[in-house]
Amino acid sequence: MNLPFEPQRQTRDYQASDAAHHIHAFVDQKALNAEGPRVMVRGEGLYLWDSEGKRYLDGMSGLWCTQLGYGRKDLTAAAAAQMDQLAYYNMFFHTTHPAVIELSELLFSLLPGHYSHVIYTNSGSEANEVLIRTVRRYWQVLGKPQKKIMIGRWNGYHGSTLAASALGGMKFMHEMGGLIPDVAHIDEPYWYAQGGELTPAEFGRRCALQLEEKILELGAQNVAGFIAEPFQGAGGMIFPPESYWPEIQRICRQYDVLLCADEVIGGFGRTGEWFAHQYFGFEPDTLSIAKGLTSGYLPMGGLVLSKRMAEALVERGGVFAHGLTYSGHPVAAAVALANLKALRDEGIVRQVKDDTGPYLHALLHEVFGNHPLIGEIQGTGLLAALQFVEDKGTRKRFANENDLAWQCRTFGFEEGVIIRSTLGRMIMAPALVASRAELDELVDKTRIAVDRTARIAGKL
Repeated sequence: MNLPFEPQRQTRDYQASDAAHHIHAFVDQKALNAEGPRVMVRGEGLYLWDSEGKRYLDGMSGLWCTQLGYGRKDLTAAAAAQMDQLAYYNMFFHTTHPAVIELSELLFSLLPGHYSHVIYTNSGSEANEVLIRTVRRYWQVLGKPQKKIMIGRWNGYHGSTLAASALGGMKFMHEMGGLIPDVAHIDEPYWYAQGGELTPAEFGRRCALQLEEKILELGAQNVAGFIAEPFQGAGGMIFPPESYWPEIQRICRQYDVLLCADEVIGGFGRTGEWFAHQYFGFEPDTLSIAKGLTSGYLPMGGLVLSKRMAEALVERGGVFAHGLTYSGHPVAAAVALANLKALRDEGIVRQVKDDTGPYLHALLHEVFGNHPLIGEIQGTGLLAALQFVEDKGTRKRFANENDLAWQCRTFGFEEGVIIRSTLGRMIMAPALVASRAELDELVDKTRIAVDRTARIAGKL
């Protein structure tokens, strides 16, 4: 392992300049300026170093991105070689290039056989922006232009742009940025918080039937698609009951509504399957992808289309008035290609499914199964959430659960581990190359942070 990077400037100088020029994501900027952000200067494997020399185990893969961890020389070499050969060209003007062609060949060799085409973007937010227009165009081509309405879920997350945040169901984002027409929402399948006296199976079916009720309310002839994450990511890493997705798929097929899976977080091995919808056993019409596509080394996303959608758009759609300057960017494509080859050839996805994923979850249940602060452990593969609870018997959550979770996250940073807090849940999603020893460290430091939080909450 190389020695940590030596920053050229003092931390307070970086922080002052940051405050002078940036508005950060999802924070009170004034409060952050007073505190000063951590200045991350280097990454290697699962570890990050800040400008003060403190080391952190990154238990969140950046933002669910760095499947291969930090400092992969094969990815940086792929970027450098492509920059030397063709640093940029576009997919306008009747042109293409080898990097994006080879990437797509590999991508579709990893996907189930009912997908055939992709529209590349620069992010997951953009992929879901493109989704709306593509779905509506599909129905226009089929002679059903009135099918415009997209249905999403409350507390779902599909990005921060206007249309993507409208598809999502985070009301505080709607209040800040508004909505767009022809978007509706149904409840999330969060059994622990909302299931009441129902069994998980009963609750899952009831949540799914809300989709049927909403379609009938709006008129099936007006509904274009239903979009959801296979599991909710930013909304709390919430897994739906097993009864949920089969019923959702049945409803979409019965009423001729496209089933659109947001795989931005779940894709590329996170669950131990190449894509999260495979883990849950359903067959979407579209997949929104990003993050793990390049292991976060360069921005890239995409919208994957089923064969039936692509055939209609290509054979009957004529000109699709859509395009992005950086769609299929050669350097991003070269890095994505190297990343997917590594995930495939090094057996990393299989390792998550058969070895490190089961190991992590066995360890979590051993450490937290009887913890007084933890009511539920969810997840699979290298993906897990710990649910804070005040009363396990009634599943009563703390009134200040967000504050407690944020405090736990802060304790994690102090202990040298990065975990995420969302709605009273602590989330972890380490790089897919994590070793058992690194998972031991992740869980041990998380335990210390949770114990410290439990003392504040009066549970220890």
